[in-house]
Amino acid sequence: MEKVRDFNGSYHVLHGVINPLENKGPNDINIRSLLDRIKNENIEEVIVATNPDVEGEATAMYIANLLKPLNVKVTRIAQGVSMGSELEYTDAVTLSKALASRREM
Repeated sequence: MEKVRDFNGSYHVLHGVINPLENKGPNDINIRSLLDRIKNENIEEVIVATNPDVEGEATAMYIANLLKPLNVKVTRIAQGVSMGSELEYTDAVTLSKALASRREM
């Protein structure tokens, strides 16, 4: 996040993802302190930036469901085609995510 100059905020590191196959549940990652920060600081939005894999998606959904009742805007970073890559080598799931995350120019 330090490399992104367009982002002017704080971030929170989870130190892992929910992964039942490895016996890692919500209590095994840094979610409780995230909840504390939201309750104690004036946080208006949480941008979830987990990896676009099964565990990352599950963790993102868990966090979103947990935070919705707290009146905090929960968003997820866009997923799609990397800068400098060629479309012909991009897989169907990535292209689908890129289409779903498109925005007006």
